[in-house]
Amino acid sequence: MSQPTSNSSPLLRQLGGALWGQNIALVQLLALCPALAVTTSATNGLGMGLATTLVLMLTNALISALRHTISQAVRTPVIIGIIAGVVTLLDMAINAWMHELYKVLGLFIALITTNCAVYGRAEAFCLKNPVLPSVIDGLGIGLGFTWVLVLIGGIRELLGSGTLFAQASLLLGDGFRWLETTLIADFQGILLAILPPGAFIVLGFLLAAKRLLDRRQAARRLSSSGELVVLQ
Repeated sequence: MSQPTSNSSPLLRQLGGALWGQNIALVQLLALCPALAVTTSATNGLGMGLATTLVLMLTNALISALRHTISQAVRTPVIIGIIAGVVTLLDMAINAWMHELYKVLGLFIALITTNCAVYGRAEAFCLKNPVLPSVIDGLGIGLGFTWVLVLIGGIRELLGSGTLFAQASLLLGDGFRWLETTLIADFQGILLAILPPGAFIVLGFLLAAKRLLDRRQAARRLSSSGELVVLQ
């Protein structure tokens, strides 16, 4: 996956970096608990990813807007309080309007409060930047997390049951019914894929694939500039 060129706007470069170069799951190795626990299907991964993205965008905006009024002495509890408040409202909203999804994700929605990525972006980025870049940062970080969750969940679901986005309409609404696909009819499935070890195995392959792609991309850039490339 290529990142935006140097001619791109700063916001586009920021978004591209969050999706790939600074991906919280594949590069920073944060938020691995939900990434491994809820990704028994692509649908669950999508739901958790979108919920985390919304939390990131809202908390980033609030913390950035209040960055000049938050005292350094109480910075940490204030940030955690804002994150906890947003997550609580989101938890109640999902329970009310997406109850089937809430039953699947359950505790992991509330645990977004303790997600290191959410607090980390608030501390490292939002306290130093205006609202718009902070919202873009939250969007990029969240979408980067979402595509990893969907990919892990999709691979595990495909190997485990031969389907993709099963029960998407039940969990996310009728608007997502088009996602439901049966790729292998009457497939018995590989039990290991939907068990916890399957999540670790899939994540390991994704980490290796990303490292390989990054090395090849770096090699192409160096080759095009006429430099000698030696890969360890």
